[in-house]
Amino acid sequence: MQRERLLIRRLAAQPRAAATIRAFQRFVLEYYHAHQRPLPWRRTRNPYHIVVSEIMLQQTQVARVAEKYPAFIAAFPTFAALAHAALRDVLQVWHGMGYNRRALALQRLAQAVLAEHKGRLPRTPEQLQHLPGIGNATAASIAAFAFNQPTVFIETNIRTVFIHYFFPRRRVVHDAELLPVVEATLDRANPCRWYNALMDVGTWLKARGFSKNKRSAAHRPQPKFAGSMRELRGKIIALLTAGPARTATQLACQLDAAPPRVSACLEQLCAEGFLCRRAGRYALA
Repeated sequence: MQRERLLIRRLAAQPRAAATIRAFQRFVLEYYHAHQRPLPWRRTRNPYHIVVSEIMLQQTQVARVAEKYPAFIAAFPTFAALAHAALRDVLQVWHGMGYNRRALALQRLAQAVLAEHKGRLPRTPEQLQHLPGIGNATAASIAAFAFNQPTVFIETNIRTVFIHYFFPRRRVVHDAELLPVVEATLDRANPCRWYNALMDVGTWLKARGFSKNKRSAAHRPQPKFAGSMRELRGKIIALLTAGPARTATQLACQLDAAPPRVSACLEQLCAEGFLCRRAGRYALA
């Protein structure tokens, strides 16, 4: 559209000029008001619910999270419910999301909130970063969405928006270049709404074929899943979640997998706290 092309040229020429920032903000918010996605975690300010959605969204597509999120919240409605749940129950509800480390980290986070913060989620990114499974960007996003704090962070859709509009002719763009522009354009009066709007614009751009993240210096191709150790780990956890303890040999036979690969996965899963070994058999911890 012509208006968008004019906006891109204006932003690329003067990325931090006050007038161009206002024009960009108007464009993003107008799009959001007309096309915002009715995602379930946007209908709450419950900090626990926001944390669950943010951990789920780390490495899973929005449509899949929208499907699994309500069931997880129904099964574990509070930090306390999740903290005290059996790992088997948590993994059963999490099944189908992938990256089971996130489920374990989420439960450990809930336990830390109860033990260290009297059941109340810390409000600042600095405090949030000390919780299991929370890095810099996730801490900032939780602070923005749960507490409407004017934090600065980048995720994949936000990255797409800023590369597309502010660096249209650059072949490689570093996050260190994006962050000052993200900060300069931030709607400090309502950062929660602003970041939701940015993410929806990013989704729209990707649907139009304008995903720019391959031009990001932070871009890493998704590793092949089929035949990977990650796939084998997931199969082992699924078997032990659904059934009784098994030996390494039994698991290798049932999964039709090479025993050395199964043994390597079992060692990893025990070290990470997923499994324990008793009398030569492996079970969920």
